[in-house]
Amino acid sequence: MSDAVIDWSIVGPALAAGLLVLSTHVPLGQEVLKRGIIFIDLAIAQVAGLGVIASDALGWEPHGLAVQGAAVSAALVAATGLRWTEKRWPRSQEPLIGILFVLAATASILMLSENPHGGEHLKDLLVGQILWSTWPMLIPIASLYAVVLALWFAFYQRLGRTFFYLAFAFVVTASVQVVGVYLVFASLIIPALATRRMHGAPRLWAGYGIGALAYFVGILASAWLDLPTGAVMVWSLAIIATLVGFIIGARGSARAQDAERAAATGTTG
Repeated sequence: MSDAVIDWSIVGPALAAGLLVLSTHVPLGQEVLKRGIIFIDLAIAQVAGLGVIASDALGWEPHGLAVQGAAVSAALVAATGLRWTEKRWPRSQEPLIGILFVLAATASILMLSENPHGGEHLKDLLVGQILWSTWPMLIPIASLYAVVLALWFAFYQRLGRTFFYLAFAFVVTASVQVVGVYLVFASLIIPALATRRMHGAPRLWAGYGIGALAYFVGILASAWLDLPTGAVMVWSLAIIATLVGFIIGARGSARAQDAERAAATGTTG
């Protein structure tokens, strides 16, 4: 592969966009896995996408402030509703999240049914257009993520569950318009799942490492193979996370066996 094949003026902003998404999605994904509400990211992302589709149907300027407001508002309403259902029906939270996703997805299809470019809009929503990222468009996303991360790491224990849902709404609304619904889900869940046997800061950094390597490999592979970037990156995440997960699991098993042998030796002695 040569520099002539890869246009770094396109790949550079795309990779930066991916790293920005990972900065918030890795810690959020670990919390999602801990809570057992795996599909909340899909649901919120789909609702945010529905807000974008609705604003487009109203003829608002694409990527304008009105569209962003519609997407954030839709995601906040969904997040607030899910926080309420978590309090009222905690045992039914996961199926309610699934129902919300299905309703938002089918509403998107219905709203695009009369649009001659509806199929293309739906594809963009699902797989994203990360290669369209530019340095100027990343500035407001980076600013938003910086605020969320600062609050998350400094005050999360005090801010509680309501902050989790609100942070999720803002973060996913921004990321779904860059990387799409599928990659949002993959970025949240796959690194968290691969590192589930780890704890604390090592788990966080391992998740970041998996995501960064997968995004880099995925972008280069999609450019080389001329395949849709978002879809390739999802597969890249899955393959790299699986390999790393096996390594983590093997090391954990080896440590457990060493501990058992040490305990047995101590008992015998």
